[in-house]
Amino acid sequence: MFLEIRDIKKSFGQGDSFVEVLKGINLEINRGEFCVLLGPSGSGKSTLLNIIGGIDGADSGDICIEGEKMSNMNEKRLTLYRRKHLGYIFQMYNLIPNLTVQENIEVGAYLSDKPLEMEELLRTLGLYDHRKKLPNQLSGGQQQRTAIGRAIIKNPDILLCDEPTGALDYKTSKEILKLIETVNQKYGNTIIMVTHNDAIKDMADRVVRLRDGMIRKNYVNEARVSAQDLEW
Repeated sequence: MFLEIRDIKKSFGQGDSFVEVLKGINLEINRGEFCVLLGPSGSGKSTLLNIIGGIDGADSGDICIEGEKMSNMNEKRLTLYRRKHLGYIFQMYNLIPNLTVQENIEVGAYLSDKPLEMEELLRTLGLYDHRKKLPNQLSGGQQQRTAIGRAIIKNPDILLCDEPTGALDYKTSKEILKLIETVNQKYGNTIIMVTHNDAIKDMADRVVRLRDGMIRKNYVNEARVSAQDLEW
């Protein structure tokens, strides 16, 4: 199994403010799979994504990637794990304002021993003609495309997406979802996407519904819908 999540538990606070956010999450994700974590605010989906990404630690349980336990990694090894295996796409673009589109994407390339080819990726992202522009010269969708490029150019095994269309309008959201779909199909990265948008589940291979820190449903879509055909 490519990615195994074993009995992950996580809580915050103490005393009256104690909250159990994850209550024993068990999940397996195949290499190249597109997995959507779906649920309302407070269901634990972003916390789970952060634990998979090594941004946050679990109270108990294990994350294993190709049999290697994250809990066995020291800080140096964990940093290497994030650098080699993971790409992050957030709702906020976090671009460097004084760097061009291409230079922002190159920041990701420097972290990899096996980066993708820049010109081909820029064309896949629809950014080739904008490659010399600064972030403040771009639309929100173009900025998110740049952020996706920065994450994907290092050719990560796993692409973690936390509400990547949350700040975008309907048309641009569908364009970004189509782009993420294309990235999954073209480069074979495993994608784990957090969303509260129920319609997005239809484009995923695997759908995991969380509520109150527990998995309520975990199923594989028999027939995926293309991102361009989603409606909400």
